[in-house]
Amino acid sequence: MKRLFAPGSLLSYKGFRQLWFSGLLVTLGASAFPIALAVTVLDAGGTATTLGLILGARILSSVLLGLVGGVWADRLPRKYVMLGADVYRGILMLGLVFIATPDVPPWALALLVFLMGAGEAFGYPASGAILPSLLPKELLPAGNVMRGIAARISSIVGPGIGGFSVAVIGGRYTFAVTAALFFAGTALLVTIQEKPREAVEVQPSFISEIREGLVAVWKLPWVAGLIAMSSLQLMVVLASTSVLLPVVTRREFHTNSVFALSEVGFSVGATVSALVAIKLKSKHPGRMVVLLWALFAVVPLVLAFPSSRVLIIAGYVIAGLSIGPWEAYWSAALQREIPQELQGRVFSVDYMGSIALMPLGMALVGPVTDALGVRPFLIFAAIFHLVLCFAVLLIPGVKDLKMPKKNDYSQGEQDEA
Repeated sequence: MKRLFAPGSLLSYKGFRQLWFSGLLVTLGASAFPIALAVTVLDAGGTATTLGLILGARILSSVLLGLVGGVWADRLPRKYVMLGADVYRGILMLGLVFIATPDVPPWALALLVFLMGAGEAFGYPASGAILPSLLPKELLPAGNVMRGIAARISSIVGPGIGGFSVAVIGGRYTFAVTAALFFAGTALLVTIQEKPREAVEVQPSFISEIREGLVAVWKLPWVAGLIAMSSLQLMVVLASTSVLLPVVTRREFHTNSVFALSEVGFSVGATVSALVAIKLKSKHPGRMVVLLWALFAVVPLVLAFPSSRVLIIAGYVIAGLSIGPWEAYWSAALQREIPQELQGRVFSVDYMGSIALMPLGMALVGPVTDALGVRPFLIFAAIFHLVLCFAVLLIPGVKDLKMPKKNDYSQGEQDEA
């Protein structure tokens, strides 16, 4: 235990320690929230379609306001942007305690969930951009991995907290539990000491700042290419398998346990690979990350050929192994290569670009599989994923997660591996 807090270790930095525990509590609340929401929607007479549309409102809000959140994350101290986003979402969850009655109209829930997505649009870019002011550059990959581990822990424990709370006090009052987790996480952010940034003599217009963030991404082909790859893969592969996993496993095995265990297996695999990624060293980290990410193609393949429960669960564990190195090196590369004053906007472009097409993928998977068949589509999705992984390696800078020569927007040490 002492080694975790030894001088120079990650947790010896008080600011990072507070950020990590804050993120753990907030993501626990965020992971428990969909359980309470699902119970509320179904108790009010909603259907699976109703629930999907309400959850989609959150993603829509995050996409529409992502760049706005990024600008404010660059204009204001990131700590204050995170505080505001978390308190705002906590208050909305408390509001649901009073609004989420059995006769609540679906549009009211959709509106509140839409507003909650706005908080995510502000909180995500700020949380990604604050890390370089809390840790030295050499610890950024490990810091990003630790934050990824917190997210994996939450994805396993959070739904359990939500389910237990719903069983004991009901869905409506579970919103109070999720709000309490948000407020507890927020309290840990208050005393974080963020390094001050240089004051800007003349504040540019809001539109010009958005444009500057987009230009920063465009001027680094490896950043733009990897965001585009992720956006297409999340739409075609991740969105479709998220919908088809419960459909295929219930059809083949007549139980929900395979679906649940597959999700847990994915989180376990991601956690293991995240721990290993802390120690990984590579001369070409981008190539390593992309080739490992190619392993996610196993997910559509095991769903296309669901011969056994063990095969599907094992496939999801293997797919989880592809996540850890990405979390370690991608965010650290942005934090290293993008100037501090632009990082909020670049992280918002990354966030918005990654999730923008997911609702479309979820909406189209039903009609497309009806037309093509589930198995042919899943085989196509696996091939599509692999083709994009190999194609993106042809873009300059991808294999090293930095441009081959010094770029206007690069502040990293270009001669380091």
